[in-house]
Amino acid sequence: MAEPKLYDLKTGLPLRDADKIIDAALAAGRAEGMLPLTVAVLDAGGHMVALKREDGSGILRADIATGKAWGALGMGIPSRTISERLGQRPAFQGALVGASNGRFVPVPGGVLVLSPDGQAIGAVGISGDTSDKDEYCAIQGIKAAGLASAPDHPAEGWRGSGL
Repeated sequence: MAEPKLYDLKTGLPLRDADKIIDAALAAGRAEGMLPLTVAVLDAGGHMVALKREDGSGILRADIATGKAWGALGMGIPSRTISERLGQRPAFQGALVGASNGRFVPVPGGVLVLSPDGQAIGAVGISGDTSDKDEYCAIQGIKAAGLASAPDHPAEGWRGSGL
């Protein structure tokens, strides 16, 4: 009996792009003298494509970075927008955390990765420094990989914001 044909699964965010995003995001953090970072890249289905944690980055950082990216994918908007919209709605934030089994982290640092036609093909989440700085590095990583991001630029005054 002949073996059945094995079909390759198509992904919108391949590992090679995830690796480029992570390496460029970490390089941006080093260039800015940031604290050790953890970077998670998820595909559009919320599955981990790649994760790197710099030496000295706390053990909870992987979960936080993943939660920022997962929340952005789950709501279809960057985690900064989620934070701004839900800031005055703590009950809804709590409901989202519960509905996601604790995977939802509604603070800046979760950035959507966009295809050339503007479709979300994944998300990057970073944790390790302030949320604004985490977001900055995610955007830099995505751009370095030749992809578009949402948001497409860091928050104004991201340096030293104390988040």
